[in-house]
Amino acid sequence: MPILGQPFVSYHLWSLVVPAVGQERWHCQMKRGFIKARQKEPIVQSLLTQASIPQRIGLLAQKGVYEFHRHRQFLTQPDGVERVSQLLKLGKLTTQVQQRVTQILKNYHAHPLLVGKHIIELTSGEEGFPKPIWIEQQNYRFRLYATMDCILTESDKTLHIIDFKTGKSIFDQRQAFVYLVAARYLYPQYTAVASFYNLEQCKTSALIRVTPSQLDAIESQLARIAIRHQRDINKYEQNPYNFSKIFPPNPGYHCRYCSFSAICEFSNFKPSK
Repeated sequence: MPILGQPFVSYHLWSLVVPAVGQERWHCQMKRGFIKARQKEPIVQSLLTQASIPQRIGLLAQKGVYEFHRHRQFLTQPDGVERVSQLLKLGKLTTQVQQRVTQILKNYHAHPLLVGKHIIELTSGEEGFPKPIWIEQQNYRFRLYATMDCILTESDKTLHIIDFKTGKSIFDQRQAFVYLVAARYLYPQYTAVASFYNLEQCKTSALIRVTPSQLDAIESQLARIAIRHQRDINKYEQNPYNFSKIFPPNPGYHCRYCSFSAICEFSNFKPSK
């Protein structure tokens, strides 16, 4: 089947197409269909714009780190946490969000991970969609999207990509793999590594390294995912009535945690109105 459109991939899409190890029984392709194929429908668009509490906390935590380094004096001032809280307008948010984000700010104020580091890029989380990285080889061509929280260089000139986490977020190595493929094109002069850092638990992962041949294999896998997804989108656009065949549902107890349970005819859970 010919591929219409321009295939693309990101870590988010990879996670929607292929479940993380150990989460196979909860994985639902229909969620990918709602997010990627029906995202322009008003009701789907509305659901996509409603950030969950964990998402909101993650975004505020990222912006908090950004503000600490934009106003470095806050890291050494006794009222630094309060000053950043004001910039984040935490007072207007729910008690749960306020408490958790405030604790994250206290953690970072006490243990500022990035102090003394040569930071190349530190994002606030408000930058919007990243520019695509065009990847073209003999057998494939696709766009790669990778938004990286922090990029720095270590004393040995190694490029270090750090992804910030909050709550009980798992460290999915595939996210690091996507970053390392992106770094290959954005910073070809560097040897790159990646890691995760949980701002709530002050816990860091081991450094993730890959060889050039492993990067080649990861890139090829990303190409396959991009092409598969674009073919599914093409099928849906040609025949929207086949939505559930193209993006098959996997109903179960996990439906109660899905953003689309209210509009999904296959959902085992219907939220109260």
